[in-house]
Parts: sequence; C-alpha cells; structure tokens
Amino acid sequence: MTARHAAPHPVVRRLLPASSLLIAAAAAWPVPAPAAEPVKAAAAKVTAAEPGNLDRLRERLAEKLGAARPPDAPHANLLRVSARAESPAPAAGHQASPVAIARKPAPAVPAAVEAHRADKAAGHAAHWAYGGDTGPAAWGGLRPEFATCANGTRQSPIDIRGGIAVDLEPVVFDYRASPFTVLDNGHTVQANIAAGNSIVVGGRRFELVQFHFHRPAEERINGRQYDMSVHLVHKDAEGRLAVVGLLLERGAPQPVVQRVWNDLPLEKGYEQPGGQPIDLNALLPPDRGYYTYMGSLTTPPCNEGVLWMVMREPVPVSQAQIDIFSHLYPMNARPLQSAAGRLIKQSQ
Repeated sequence: MTARHAAPHPVVRRLLPASSLLIAAAAAWPVPAPAAEPVKAAAAKVTAAEPGNLDRLRERLAEKLGAARPPDAPHANLLRVSARAESPAPAAGHQASPVAIARKPAPAVPAAVEAHRADKAAGHAAHWAYGGDTGPAAWGGLRPEFATCANGTRQSPIDIRGGIAVDLEPVVFDYRASPFTVLDNGHTVQANIAAGNSIVVGGRRFELVQFHFHRPAEERINGRQYDMSVHLVHKDAEGRLAVVGLLLERGAPQPVVQRVWNDLPLEKGYEQPGGQPIDLNALLPPDRGYYTYMGSLTTPPCNEGVLWMVMREPVPVSQAQIDIFSHLYPMNARPLQSAAGRLIKQSQ
C-alpha cells in the first residue's frame, strides 16, 4: 500500500512563480501534519505590500522543508534538499556502522616503525661493510655509537708480536655437547650456543654466547696471516667480554666446522637450528698455550675493554671447507690496528 500525495499548499501556489519548477516540486512533496501549522503561521505574516516578504517566505519554507540554497546557485529560486540528520550513536553492545568505522582516525604508527622508515629514507646510512663507502675507514662516522671505531686507543685486531713470555694461568674450558643454531647475519656465519658452556680465566667465569668466522684471519702472529679464524665470544655476569681466537690453516677437514656448514641457512637473517648438539672441545687445539692482551670488538661498535686470548697452535681445516665460507664471504676481516704500546703476554 502506498501513501497518496497531498495537493500543494494554497499559500505556496499563490506565492511561487510558475517558472520556479524546483520550488513547486519541493512544495508538492507531502508535508507531515505537524509541519502544516508552522507553514500557515509563516504565510499569515506575509502581505503583498511588504517588499522582500516573498524571499523571506521562501527561506522559511526551505527551513521547514529541510532545504538549503547551494552557495553557487545561479537562480535565487533554486533550492537543493540536503539531509542534515546524523545517525544516532550505537547503543551499548551494538557494533558501529561501517560509516562510523570509516570515520575513526588511523591508529598511531609505532615508534619502531617510524625509526625503520627513517633509516630507509636515509639510505641505510648506518649500514657497515668491509669495503666501499661504508668500509672500516668509515665505521666511526656511520653512527655516534660507532665513534670508538675511529678514536679508540685499544682496538683489535693487532699483529701479535713482542709478547712477554710468562707463566700464564691456563684457560679452563668447560664445554659440552649443546644445542646450537646457525645464522648468516650479513657479515659472517655465526653459531649461537645454548647456555652451559663457559671458560674460567683470571678467577672469572665467562659464559660462551656465540662463535663466528673471519676470512682471512684478522689477527696475525709476528706478521703471519692465516687462512681463517674463529672467535668464541664469552660474557661474564657483569657484562665483560672475553674472546678466544682460534687460527685456522689448510690441512685436514675439521668436524665441528663441517657441522656448522651442514646447517647453513638458505637465507641471510634466518636462524637455522642445528641437526644435533655440537661439542666445541673438538674444535680446540691440543696445545692450549695462548697470547693475551686487552683490545676491542673487531666489528662496530668496536667497544673496548675486551679480554683477548689467541691460541698459539693453529687448527687445521680443509681447502673445501675454506672454499665454502669464501663463497659467502671472500673477505670479512678488519685491517690491523695499532698495538699502541699495549702489554702482550704469552704462555711459556
């Protein structure tokens, strides 16, 4: 069933010009009963002798009918009906309408995301490498926290020579078969070891955190450079670092090194779990004599205060094992740093 349209109001038909078709159409629209009385009251106040009353009447009619004159209307009698009613707020427990959801402000971008975007916009200026514009000579200027790479006074690696032969306390290795993961971090191959491996030196206990590889060996012994090196990084309860350096030279295959190569991840940045626990005792040389000095990390941020212990006896690795690492990193060794008169000790 449909509602029957009411005839235009008499006052509207008398006052509106015949040419104002849009006004007539608006007036012909059915007016609810409650709105009829205000229209009659407005019309009763209008007389033909009063100039401008017609325009005022049109405006009042437009207000009553919910009409608004567009600001750019070319004709004074042209009205455009606009919906001004706003949707009521949803009751508690009811989901907001799609329109209301669309009007909600976008969530704030996390600070970490903004920092990542800023780093990308800067062209990864903080990225460091072993060559080119971001090579070792530029490390100190890439970030404020890398400044020690340029102005430090006890940097590593060094050419270990002129060591004082003394009766050094042996390094006590407490290594055992442990789970591990292998990570290609974009600078080297690194193996992260589960807790439970440690060394004791100078009365302090250092927990093994990870070990990684360099080609060629970063440290030299009396000017001699080896094919590769392994750095076993330890940390004590106060956060102090101790690094055991192993020199690798061509010879027989090394089983621990091969275990790491077997579990190399297929992509950089992915941490590949090792197939079986690894025992680093099989990586250490039989002779545990060593050189020791105070130095730094050999990669940014080049923090100093690192206790270095470089094993005197090299560890053999096969040419095939060297070639596997060279395929990934042909050269990832920091140039030698000045010994700057540091005391170097060596076991007798």
